Amino acid sequence: MSTRPTTDQVQAALAKVNDPEIKRPITELGMVKDVGIAADGAVTVHVLLTVAGCPLKDTITREVTEAVSAIDGVTGVAVELGVMSPEQRQGLQQSLRGGQTAKEIPFAKPDSLTKIFAVASGKGGVGKSSVTVNLAVVMAEQGLKVGIIDADVYGHSVPAMLGVADIRPTQVEDMIMPVPTLGIQVISVGMLKPRREQVVAWRGPMLDRALVQMLSDVYWGDLDILLLDLPPGTGDIAISVGQHLVNAEVIVVTTPQQAAAEVAERAGTMAQMMHQRVAGIVENMSFLPCPHCGPEHRIDIFGTGGGQQVANTLTQRLGYDVPLLAQVPLDERLREGGDTGRPLVLQDGQSAAGESLRALAHQLTSQGRGLAGMQLGLTPAGR
Repeated sequence: MSTRPTTDQVQAALAKVNDPEIKRPITELGMVKDVGIAADGAVTVHVLLTVAGCPLKDTITREVTEAVSAIDGVTGVAVELGVMSPEQRQGLQQSLRGGQTAKEIPFAKPDSLTKIFAVASGKGGVGKSSVTVNLAVVMAEQGLKVGIIDADVYGHSVPAMLGVADIRPTQVEDMIMPVPTLGIQVISVGMLKPRREQVVAWRGPMLDRALVQMLSDVYWGDLDILLLDLPPGTGDIAISVGQHLVNAEVIVVTTPQQAAAEVAERAGTMAQMMHQRVAGIVENMSFLPCPHCGPEHRIDIFGTGGGQQVANTLTQRLGYDVPLLAQVPLDERLREGGDTGRPLVLQDGQSAAGESLRALAHQLTSQGRGLAGMQLGLTPAGR
């Protein structure tokens, strides 16, 4: 004869269910309104969603059902969904911010342990967003908590590359939940627009406010890695990132031709002007493995030497070693993955381009945060 489950057992099971967006137990977030247990072992769980029409309510329902069904003596599970009151959402917002009501950028705090990489380029069309997305996927596969801010306000392409272009983030009062996908948390101006096709026509101050909103209004939780996909060039967003995230390390993406290398050097120089460290250079579309002779025969479609030229120039200019981190070969699946929302490293991580991107991700995550080129915020003591 089975034993009737207890409320404590049900609460313990529910404590193992995380909200899909906030990544914390629903019991801790105040989402479990009450639990009812019938004499025959049937359990009813009342769950309060943060907002009506929560896009992941089916996930919550399924995981609550599975967790409670595993308890000995449970004969059935019914999940009833409600919505938090404004007061409950305000309490949740304050709890998530650690009791802080004022907006702040958590990654800019001195005690932040999040490693930040700003992926930059001198010009468009060099595959900067593709590199960012594939790096994020590999880092997440390593078990790291990874977030992406698509800071390319005018050319936001990261959501489409991750298959979430039509998803809108959940909002709790004035706090925004990043969209989870492929083990990554993502936010983009493209997700905040009412319509996907709407054009963004903002100037300097509005661009800065958009970046600050994505940094401070979004609940990121405890991230190990934050990647920012910057717009090409040395404009307003690059300056704003330097002002708000001095501790960010810059990865400069270029292609082999000399014209691209010259403008890529400017992106690295901008990092120095904003007192940020350049972590290194990535040469994308480095060569095409010959489809006839095999990978040992390289076809230099865009020339050679551009990435190393940028690395050498910035090493001299900045006064510390700026390495050429990777040479990623041409692979049409890298482009296809961006179109289908299925990054190359998930399609074929053993391809030459996939292996190069995986090696780059491991290299970046294995390095400690460097101090070269960064301000320490120290002032000399008077005598």
